[in-house]
Amino acid sequence: METDIGSRTWHAPAKINLALHVTGRRADGYHLIESLAVFTRFGDRVEVALADSDDFTVSGRYAPEVPLDAGNLVLKARDALRGEAGPHKTPPVAIKLEKNLPVASGVGGGSSDAAAVLRGLVQAWGLDIDGAGLARIGLSLGADVPMCLAARPLVARGIGDELSMVPDVSALGLVLVNPGMPVSTADVFAALSRHDNEPLPPLPRGIDFHSLRNWLELTRNDLQPAALAIQPAIGRALSWLDKAGSGFSRMSGSGATCFGLFETGNVAKRAAAEIRGRQPDWFVAATRSIASEGADGQN
Repeated sequence: METDIGSRTWHAPAKINLALHVTGRRADGYHLIESLAVFTRFGDRVEVALADSDDFTVSGRYAPEVPLDAGNLVLKARDALRGEAGPHKTPPVAIKLEKNLPVASGVGGGSSDAAAVLRGLVQAWGLDIDGAGLARIGLSLGADVPMCLAARPLVARGIGDELSMVPDVSALGLVLVNPGMPVSTADVFAALSRHDNEPLPPLPRGIDFHSLRNWLELTRNDLQPAALAIQPAIGRALSWLDKAGSGFSRMSGSGATCFGLFETGNVAKRAAAEIRGRQPDWFVAATRSIASEGADGQN
């Protein structure tokens, strides 16, 4: 999803788990999930350009929280793709990350940044790697990276690596709220009381505000109770979304970011302004989700 043909700037959208059921646990400790996820027009931005030497810089509101060493998923993505293609095809690159999403916040920001870098480097280096090959490299970086490469409405199963695109999902009005408290995914999973919950119910045929709200009432985020116990501020974020008129409010992923579903983008903008006025230090963003291919993008 580059900004235009030949652009060096790539969008790294937030991933929102509208529903997330934990359905089992493998012998190696990885949890099995079923999740309906969408991706938003609001997110980070990544710029990739050929350079004399490798460079990585970060700007944006959350830049101070981003590690600049080899542990960063952006640099892991660069190195993994370089290892796959070989050094002769992968000259030095300068990568600039504009970090607009909170770190460790349940919206897949680091994974989405890595996915954007992979897409950008394929273009910058002129590599012949198809979507399946890129997803394989992405999975080596983390279970969320393949779905962030897809960046369209999908159901993720397994450890998050088995993806099914969902057709006929309209663009949805969303407000994202994070009270400024990072939450450890590992801590949340460790605090789960059950690991063998019921899977997702069947999806409605076409997903818009009304059908989705009704379906979400039948679903859960199985990580939410554990995350709330670890970080009670999540409850305050949900409360503010409800007060602002959200049609449905829930935590995304392992938290602490919460989303509110709104009937239109304009209603979402008004709600975000109301919450931001009450909680100026919180992360609050009104946005729209990216519709399925061929679906109605207006909302």
